[in-house]
Amino acid sequence: VSGAIVIGAGPAGLASAACLSRRGIRARVFEEATDVGSAWRAHYDRLHLHTVKSHSALPGLAFPADVPKYPSRSEVVAYLEAYARHHGIAPEFGQAVSRVVPAGEGWRVLTAGGVDAHAHAVVVATGANRVPRVPDFPGRENFAGRVLHSRDYRNPTAFAGQRVLVVGMGNTGAEIALDLAESGVAVTLAVRSPLNIVRRDVLGRPTQLSSIMLDRLPPRLGDAIARFLRDLTVGDLGRWGIATARQSPLRQLRLEGRTPVIDIGTVDAIRRGAIQVRPGIDRFEAAGVVFTDGRAERFDTVLLATGFEAAVQAMFPATRLPVDAGGLPLETVGRGERAGLAFVGFDTRQAGGLLRTIAAQAEEVAQALATRRAVPAAEPAH
Repeated sequence: VSGAIVIGAGPAGLASAACLSRRGIRARVFEEATDVGSAWRAHYDRLHLHTVKSHSALPGLAFPADVPKYPSRSEVVAYLEAYARHHGIAPEFGQAVSRVVPAGEGWRVLTAGGVDAHAHAVVVATGANRVPRVPDFPGRENFAGRVLHSRDYRNPTAFAGQRVLVVGMGNTGAEIALDLAESGVAVTLAVRSPLNIVRRDVLGRPTQLSSIMLDRLPPRLGDAIARFLRDLTVGDLGRWGIATARQSPLRQLRLEGRTPVIDIGTVDAIRRGAIQVRPGIDRFEAAGVVFTDGRAERFDTVLLATGFEAAVQAMFPATRLPVDAGGLPLETVGRGERAGLAFVGFDTRQAGGLLRTIAAQAEEVAQALATRRAVPAAEPAH
């Protein structure tokens, strides 16, 4: 490989560039934003990693000793800046990649800023959370209040005195609802589907480390223990309007890529009535929404914690990528007509958190591209 291009300067892109560099491959890094870790800079203020720093560091640099076990958003940003400096990575900022097309033995990468580059290998590291997913609710145009996506949320200040509906109880929705409730904002969660909820720590042990351990057991045994721990520590929330998923947290992660809700206080806030729970939205009205159980309520703001899409295929007009139902690439190392392509940071199905997966994938990809070994077609996607 005479050279590589890495698209994205978040954790996945920086880790990939560092691992390639350690194998003698110099990578150009294109980043559409003006800084490394732009997605982390845009997250809401109170965000902390739900995974411990010892299992969240990228290859070749640990988190500083004075950073707490669960690093904050700003501490992750500082770490990514230090990581780029440490490995001598100098991304080309303001370069949004518009398309990647096959070119002879390699790939042409074209950016909206006019760069036309060629490389033998391209690592796509634009992240699973690139484009906000905004459901099309009936009557939304009639609503007199504000509708925001969770990516627009920073802190509770702008919502003082309002009635806020948070739609979706993944980790983001659960944490934003807690943030609002702790500031005295009247907040309701719309929860449409059964959930897996686990405590971040059980008896002082991080759930991340338990999930890594359980994932190594035979699946039926690991699933049974995971379900038992969930039921023991969180229990049945049916009377508060939250159904428990039938699958274990581990199995749902493995099969659907759905991370369980890592609870840091939202469940207790729901139990004491600081957060109300309603079912899904049927439609919007001028003053609020009507839920699927027929109840109508007034809201000033609706916050959509409805997730994101990777939108990777749009960059490849001439190459069909294997993707799952959510649009996430199913390959780490491309094969066949996709030889020389790699995808880091899209596999959300591994126990132990995305940063840990990114660290492993960056090493795997760098090794594969350095040796340009043939990847057998029978190799599983994950």
